[in-house]
Amino acid sequence: MVIRKLVLAVCCAAALGISGCSRQQSDWEKTRAANTTDSYEQFLKKYPAGEFTAQAQARVKELYEERDWQKARDTDTLEGYQAFLKQYPEGKWTEEARIRVENFSLAQTPGAGTPAGADTAGATGAASAPSSGNTVTKPAGEAPVPAPSKHPALPPAGPTPKKTATPLKPASAAASGTFGIQLGAFKSGAEAANKHWAHLEKKYPKLLAGLTPKVEPMKKGTGKIYRLRAVGLSRKQARAICKSLKAKSQPCTIVAS
Repeated sequence: MVIRKLVLAVCCAAALGISGCSRQQSDWEKTRAANTTDSYEQFLKKYPAGEFTAQAQARVKELYEERDWQKARDTDTLEGYQAFLKQYPEGKWTEEARIRVENFSLAQTPGAGTPAGADTAGATGAASAPSSGNTVTKPAGEAPVPAPSKHPALPPAGPTPKKTATPLKPASAAASGTFGIQLGAFKSGAEAANKHWAHLEKKYPKLLAGLTPKVEPMKKGTGKIYRLRAVGLSRKQARAICKSLKAKSQPCTIVAS
């Protein structure tokens, strides 16, 4: 009789254990299907030390980081990325946030932006041109020279020569441009910059076709950073490439070559 009671007790305990495991498994599957911070937190309250507790805690952390990273990207400010790094010093998006912080810092340093006066060259030339009048002023002691006529001589009669269209240069041929783009800045060394270029080149082959990477070391504080750039572009090309990269959530800054 005693043995029967003992066997019955063991069977009941086993049945309760199986039922509990089955319920926890079912709740875990529902939580994973919902895949929200609220669902995982409710699961953790119900099973603070269960079979799936560690997985639930890790997933909650990932979801919060993804949410905060999206906020930082949407605001796209130096302060936003710095706040993200403070909260997540070692996370999935930490390295990307560091790159964007460096880009903002370098864009604010002298020589990292566009050359002064690049857009005002035409206006300066126009301002320095002699004013219209009957004569052009010459240095003292020289006779005044008559100003050129406002009505140029008509070309001789005859068939008008056909104009030859100037062929457009491909993007890769514009290596004499005075602008470039900066795609990242790395503290870990030139190798990290080269790896990032290989990643971008593989991800955006058409957008970066014809561009040659250039890694430039720069002293900053007590150490060095390595800037990843592509130079030899025109202002128009640099703007177009940066605009396309930023639309794809990739950091890019226009710089002077």
